[in-house]
Amino acid sequence: MNRTPTLFAGVEPLEVFVELLAELDVETTSTEFYDRICEAICRLTTMQRAAIFMSHGRGHAVRAVGAHGTSFAELAAMRPTLWGAPLARRALQADEVVIVRTGIKAEIPAEYADQLGISTLTCTPLSAAGRAYGVILADRGGGEFDLSDGERHLLWTLGKTAALVATARITTREEEQARRLTERLDLAREIHERVIQRLFGVSLALTAPHLDDAQRERSRTELQEAMGELRAALERPLAIRDPDEHGSLAAELERLAGVQTIAGAEITVHWPAGVAVPASHEVAAQSFLTEALRNAKKHASPTQIEVTVTNDGETFALQVRNDGVAARPRGAGMGLRLAAFEALSLGGVVEFGECEDRSWRARLVLPV
Repeated sequence: MNRTPTLFAGVEPLEVFVELLAELDVETTSTEFYDRICEAICRLTTMQRAAIFMSHGRGHAVRAVGAHGTSFAELAAMRPTLWGAPLARRALQADEVVIVRTGIKAEIPAEYADQLGISTLTCTPLSAAGRAYGVILADRGGGEFDLSDGERHLLWTLGKTAALVATARITTREEEQARRLTERLDLAREIHERVIQRLFGVSLALTAPHLDDAQRERSRTELQEAMGELRAALERPLAIRDPDEHGSLAAELERLAGVQTIAGAEITVHWPAGVAVPASHEVAAQSFLTEALRNAKKHASPTQIEVTVTNDGETFALQVRNDGVAARPRGAGMGLRLAAFEALSLGGVVEFGECEDRSWRARLVLPV
């Protein structure tokens, strides 16, 4: 028997909603946070299953971020293109709750409808302050149903409330990311000012035709001090990024293989069966992939982009190669240079440069 909330348009449901979210703390993962929102929606309405789909940062991919009453793992594995689905598009454009009772496979990806056995589905916009974050899909376990005006309004109100709460969380995350970027830039500046300049001075000294004992000793001392400063800089702790916010490299490459093109360039992914990404390198690998693709689109006009993943048991490597390089390559962007510092902290290296065939290659190599 379906539950019927005592209030559909009063303050009480919102109070309950806020109380449920107030139980969360700063250590709550992204999935737990959105799971709780879905749970609150089901508790306050007659819905029995709910899932939130949001636009992800990299390439505006859409993925499930939370669910209640159904398997989140199954939803996350589907990688649906709900952003372009007619149902989600109508809900976001009209800023209203949309319900579909017939022809559901024409409204959402068939994979989603088939796996969950849906015949009737509601779609609530997750938007606030003119910004659309995603949608909330909910149903009553797969059967047919209708919405009263009161419940439709409650779903819309809960969607707005959830969007405002998500806005606060996203803003906090963005501020943390800005702080991490500042730390990385400070690290790059420190290495440049204290290490690179010292090594440059040594390189000038070594160009002299003859070095006496004092000059050789001075060069040796400078090199030792430069290595000490580099080691100290790399050992300085930086903020740790939450892998939960980033999904997985495998999922991202699967998405890229599915879209087939990026900014007009055909993308090919080479990932042999059995090749795994070390768990400790997941975030670094995803960061490098994002920066390498951004670098290719910004500094070239590629028609072909190839992504290759290898793991020989000793080293893990991720390579991005593209054509369309300008006559005089300007080099890698700041993002790739920062990724290189991150690789150094893991004992690895980032290589980039123009190849003989005038393509551009960026390669991340990390020890296993």
